[in-house]
Amino acid sequence: MACISIIIVNWNGRAYLSACLESLRTQSRTDFETIVVDNGSHDGSLELLRDYFPWVHIVPLEENCGFAGGNNAGLAVAHGDYIITLNNDTRVDQFWLAELVAPAEADRKIGMVASRICSWDNPDQIDSLGVAICPDGMSRGNGRRRSYSSLSLAKTEKILIPSACAALYRREMIDEIGFFDNDFFAYCEDTDLGLRGRLAGWEAVLARDAVVYHRYSGSGGVFSPFKLYLVERNHFWVALKNLPFPMLLAVPFWSVIRYLVQVRLVLGGKGAGAQFRGASSSSLVKAVIRGIFDALIGLPRSMGKRKTVMASSRLSSSQMRRLMKSYSISFMELLDAG
Repeated sequence: MACISIIIVNWNGRAYLSACLESLRTQSRTDFETIVVDNGSHDGSLELLRDYFPWVHIVPLEENCGFAGGNNAGLAVAHGDYIITLNNDTRVDQFWLAELVAPAEADRKIGMVASRICSWDNPDQIDSLGVAICPDGMSRGNGRRRSYSSLSLAKTEKILIPSACAALYRREMIDEIGFFDNDFFAYCEDTDLGLRGRLAGWEAVLARDAVVYHRYSGSGGVFSPFKLYLVERNHFWVALKNLPFPMLLAVPFWSVIRYLVQVRLVLGGKGAGAQFRGASSSSLVKAVIRGIFDALIGLPRSMGKRKTVMASSRLSSSQMRRLMKSYSISFMELLDAG
């Protein structure tokens, strides 16, 4: 039986799959199974998998269930003690898996391990060293766009939570708190899972030498109304489910501050604001409004989930606030203008 299960969710990602799977074929550690969940692709992904990668366990879904639903479908057939999520638009270093699993094997308190995720085109540019969070629950890859060669990192570094682009989750932790929330569909679901894990008392670390190269938003698209809608809606659900109550009360205030920062960046054409100006502004504004509206519609359901999360929490409100503040980022950093 495989000790490790790697789950790759794919939706019309035929162009990316070969590079990702070939890099797994050459791993120094071989006690793993690879599960590809196909979210109803129509680009020949399934044919590619069946013809060229017979060692992959394929889970074909009839429709697109999103990143959350796809990973949950993969978990249902996974046998590993460690569950690893990996984006299809990545390739991994030969020693990635061995380095990623090592911290979890060394310390049973570690429930989550992050990879050092770098840019596909520029290996020295960081995509993520774990995830950092804003006061309103918005999150992004920590260290994004920084040069790795300018940093001095220990082999294992404490973090808040990992990015599910390439992350290890201990099966024992998943059995305790659950895996991804299907309601999120895509985006912010890893922030939700990570915060639930931290609240339950599990620790998270970065494995510096578990190196992944990522085509940022290769599958999901860098900037689109649908992505903006999901991020806007889902980050509110993250806050409702997981933030300590004093921080939750402040979310409306911090959200207004973020919107003001976004407007200023759009007017100045800086950071993410430049992308906003280059797209259909009206469709993007509608996406944000729809995200807020649907988050409010889901308020009762989210608060019901919050009760479950808080009932099993091993951290006090003050402990969680201190933890989150230790890994906080500004809105300017969030919007690539810091």
